[in-house]
Amino acid sequence: MLPSIRSAEPRDLAAITAIYDAAVRHGTATFEIDPPDEREMRRRYEALRAGGYPYLVAEAGGMILGYAYAGPYRDRPAYRWCIEDSVYVAQQSQRRGLGRALLERLIDDARTGGFRQMIAVIGDSANAASIELHRGAGFRMVGAFENIGFKLGRWLDTVLMQLPLGEGAATSP
Repeated sequence: MLPSIRSAEPRDLAAITAIYDAAVRHGTATFEIDPPDEREMRRRYEALRAGGYPYLVAEAGGMILGYAYAGPYRDRPAYRWCIEDSVYVAQQSQRRGLGRALLERLIDDARTGGFRQMIAVIGDSANAASIELHRGAGFRMVGAFENIGFKLGRWLDTVLMQLPLGEGAATSP
């Protein structure tokens, strides 16, 4: 069964929390050390949705296989039109195109929402899959911060990539 991409709903938060828990515990895509519980994930979800940011899930056969959302890149008002993306796919569903489907829909929803720039802050410069996912979606490499996070016994970089949305910086918002 092909997965569908749809807006996330509160009923999806248990599955979203489980996917993120595994990413926190075993991966370097996020620099969180302690996985947040479902209550905290609900708080984050509600804050993003209240702010008008897109939040999506990939679902097949009634199971949530991955999720993606965009949120503020920074809190200062001048950053209002710039968002940061996050994409997480359940371990057993990786390498099947779900990340690409989620990211493509997220980009479309962000454009529709009037956002002008999307930033990817990719944990771990060795995360080739995420870097290639973003490059394939049109993001360009803009830099890296070296050795700024320590997780799973090693120092990690963050890779920064950027994608103009809609008219980008060609016009005022």
